[in-house]
Amino acid sequence: MALYAAAAAVLAGVENRQGSIKALVYGSSFQPSAPRRPQNVKPLYALVCETQRYAAVLDAVIARAGLLRAEKKLRPHLARVLVYELLLGKGFRGAGGRWKPLLSRHQARLKAELARLKVRQGVSRNEDLLEAGSRPGPVSQVPRFVRVNTLKTCCGDAIDYFKRQGFSYQGQASSLEDLRALKGKHFLLDPLLPELLVFPAQTDLHEHPLYLAGHLILQDKASCLPATLLAPPPGSHVIDACAAPGNKTSHLAALLKNQGKIFAFDLDAKRLASMATLLARAGVSCCELAEVDFLTVSPTDQRYDRVQYILLDPSCSGSGMLSRPLEEQGSGTPSQERLRALAGFQQRALCHALSFPSLQRLVYSTCSLCQEENEDVVRDALQQNPGFRLAPVLPSWPHRGLGTFPGAEHCLRASPETTLTGGFFIAVFERAEVLSSASQAEALAPELAPSPAPKRKRRRRKADVQAAGAGAGAEATCGK
Repeated sequence: MALYAAAAAVLAGVENRQGSIKALVYGSSFQPSAPRRPQNVKPLYALVCETQRYAAVLDAVIARAGLLRAEKKLRPHLARVLVYELLLGKGFRGAGGRWKPLLSRHQARLKAELARLKVRQGVSRNEDLLEAGSRPGPVSQVPRFVRVNTLKTCCGDAIDYFKRQGFSYQGQASSLEDLRALKGKHFLLDPLLPELLVFPAQTDLHEHPLYLAGHLILQDKASCLPATLLAPPPGSHVIDACAAPGNKTSHLAALLKNQGKIFAFDLDAKRLASMATLLARAGVSCCELAEVDFLTVSPTDQRYDRVQYILLDPSCSGSGMLSRPLEEQGSGTPSQERLRALAGFQQRALCHALSFPSLQRLVYSTCSLCQEENEDVVRDALQQNPGFRLAPVLPSWPHRGLGTFPGAEHCLRASPETTLTGGFFIAVFERAEVLSSASQAEALAPELAPSPAPKRKRRRRKADVQAAGAGAGAEATCGK
């Protein structure tokens, strides 16, 4: 795929919540998917990031110039990329293909509208047109979180591998301040999650041999919490109701140690195909994928008689995603109409999940900051399902649910400012009759009994990781 078309496709994917910028760039057809990639994706990544950063400016210029009205076959995301390249970038790469003559017809008008915009804003530099949300802030300080895939290796061996590459392991962090202070080639073990490594912000590991071999999963800390808090023991039957792109599914499989069964549903065939590739690379063998609307799955189907755990991470506005552009210029939240539609779907999906007869524990999560998709959905579900209540989890987590109903403090929120993660929301439901002190202790286990920082080496696992480094596609096993 040509550079500009690939950049437009990535921007559309981010807007449709198909993944982060980096994940979509490295998974795009702009380059082969083989481990050794001959085509450099850095120009694509840079073009996408800069186009998104100036999205509000570009949209204003495009609208005032009437570009989309004049060129009806030109799609909005592609127009944004092309106008960025023409006005703010380095000019068209190579010959510019068929887009250069098309944009040349509108060049004078586009440049005039950019100049008028600067006059109206009282600025002289392009960068001064950026809104506050587009300038460096808390989001740029969010560390790179890396989950060690325990289906293929162990945390100690991954740490040893990085140390041999010249990284400096600083042990287990004790606070968020430790994470904020990370610089250069230093890295830490997360203070809460025992298989989560933390690197400085902007660390790029997409070409790292352990990532390419499926030994590492690049996953934000907040996104790791749903599977951790669901905590299905090995041998369990689990439903991942809205499963793609699959990072949480692979995390569930690691917790299950590939023992048991995961029923993973999603309606998007393309996302499921990508998910199947991700799960295969991660060594997941206990998952059954289905291109099915979860709302049509019958709770009384005998296949799900043993399902006691459900992870529900439904489609949402994505307003907490670090790389998501604002849906509306000058606003950080989606329209009320869209919020109502999303919350209606989320409410139906949550109540449907709670109707599975053997269900004991459910985690509801979104990457949204909006109360309508979070506390309001949880409150209504509790009112309609009196047999369930919220489990108290991670009492020292600094960001709690909004106090809109009794018990909302048991919900968790996350944000770049308060937790150094992407924006997220989590609620853990448990069937009321099983909510005992034992189950509460299990829910709090990640906090009450953190795993010690890895110290000792294990020869067998070390050999496995070395094999992965020698050949990124090589499979490796980890001694149990």
